[in-house]
Amino acid sequence: MPSERDPPAAGSSPWAPFRSDVFRAMWTAQFVSNIGGWMQTVGAQWLMLSLTTAAAPVALIQTASSLPVLLFAVPAGAVGDLVDRRRFLLVAQTFMLLAALALGALALAGLVTPVVLLALVFALGAGQAWTSPTWQTLQPELVPAAERPQAIALGSVNMNLSRAVGPAIGGLLIAATSVGSVFMINAASFLAVIAVIARWRGGGRRRGALASEHVGEAIRAGGRYVAASPALRVVLLRSALFVFFASSIWALLPLTARSELHLGSGGYGLLLGCVGVGAVAGAALLPRLRTRMTPGAMLSAGSVVVGALALVLAYVHVTVLVGVALALGGTAWILALSTLNSVYQSSLPGWVKARGMGFYLIVFQGGNAIGSAAMGIVAGQAGLSPTLAAAAIGLALGPLVGLRFPLQTLAPEELLPAGEWPPPRLVSEDPAGGPVMVSVEYWPRAGLEDGFLRALHDVRWSRRRTGAVSWRVWRESTEPRRFVEQFVVASWQEHLRQHERISVRDQERLERIRAMTDPGKPAVVTHWIAPRQSL
Repeated sequence: MPSERDPPAAGSSPWAPFRSDVFRAMWTAQFVSNIGGWMQTVGAQWLMLSLTTAAAPVALIQTASSLPVLLFAVPAGAVGDLVDRRRFLLVAQTFMLLAALALGALALAGLVTPVVLLALVFALGAGQAWTSPTWQTLQPELVPAAERPQAIALGSVNMNLSRAVGPAIGGLLIAATSVGSVFMINAASFLAVIAVIARWRGGGRRRGALASEHVGEAIRAGGRYVAASPALRVVLLRSALFVFFASSIWALLPLTARSELHLGSGGYGLLLGCVGVGAVAGAALLPRLRTRMTPGAMLSAGSVVVGALALVLAYVHVTVLVGVALALGGTAWILALSTLNSVYQSSLPGWVKARGMGFYLIVFQGGNAIGSAAMGIVAGQAGLSPTLAAAAIGLALGPLVGLRFPLQTLAPEELLPAGEWPPPRLVSEDPAGGPVMVSVEYWPRAGLEDGFLRALHDVRWSRRRTGAVSWRVWRESTEPRRFVEQFVVASWQEHLRQHERISVRDQERLERIRAMTDPGKPAVVTHWIAPRQSL
């Protein structure tokens, strides 16, 4: 398995995905919507500051927008893997349009209270939570396989480039007009996404055995895959550690701008604009850095620089210096985010893309929500400077954790379906609905028993990722060369899906086992079906 110390493969131009008309249209529509989203973030935070000066409610704006991911991202990902994605995205975007319109109308009428503001921000976050797993995994599919890593990176760039424009426009518009006007412009930005999706003719429901999955089955299958993938678990761990502490910077920045730098809404928007300018620089540096640095090194560098930004915000109260630090932090932020997202998404096979991405969003956005709330509460008790200093220390732990848990990169071709697994046959055409136990008897060559056993234990991850709910290997007490692998799958239909899910990487592991097996005693596979109980 490649590790983070392996040199990255040379790829095509980082801007190559823009050659696709559909990708370019979706990316542009998303950019317009993200600008509106950042304008709304500035407006919501500044409106909350006008309603209350307490630290906790201001920080809860970020929590309200991120918390829905904890509730909806995984079922949203499962639905995105099973249904017509075009219709699904249209419904979600329309819901967000209506929520943004309601927020804008109430703000213009002067009827917004802190509770109403948090509720409507939560509603918009809910729509985003239902959309994100499908949207983030859909765009890379619009370009050739060789360009998908660049497409994933451009998805991260999109959010951060919009940070360079949205906050500054939002702050200036609030100063020139009102918060309600900013909210209405955000509502209009959803029309760009709806128009592009309405014209797109792809995204139909996927065919085959997977299309018959129920949502509950799909969620469980996605959870098993993520839990049985060491590469994905490492990304989730590093993501949680990074975003928990980094979230304090964005959650507490409006308070820093107002109480420490004595800036108004326009100045606050320009500070966030500095972050976006840094993101532009990061986008320009990213292709060169990807050829010179491992993903783990880029993530560690990003963590250290963002930690340094937290220290600057804690103890430096000169606006120009803070702006420069925010620009450098924006560069580091995009390096960290694009690294985590691309490594994680590139480690998911096609059948589990959206639901697997749901777990990533839960960890990332959930860490953002919990970290923002926790740091807001701590800041209310201990003050801004000690809280930001603590966040800097937490960010410094990331590179240390990386020494113990390095990122692992997988080649895209390793995750393609093996296509060499014919479905097992049944004597009865009406299999029981209960669990299926599969046993495989092996006779390794003499002298290879220990190596064979290690290889067999490696296969347990493949079995669990593709559908096994339990796995065990047995060795006969009187014949040490006889091994039995045993795993249980929830149903016969799920076992059929398991055959479809075997990847090239899984197949290679099984081939290693086959190469160590005695040619005179080939493996014997037996399927055990739970019998129906007669009344």
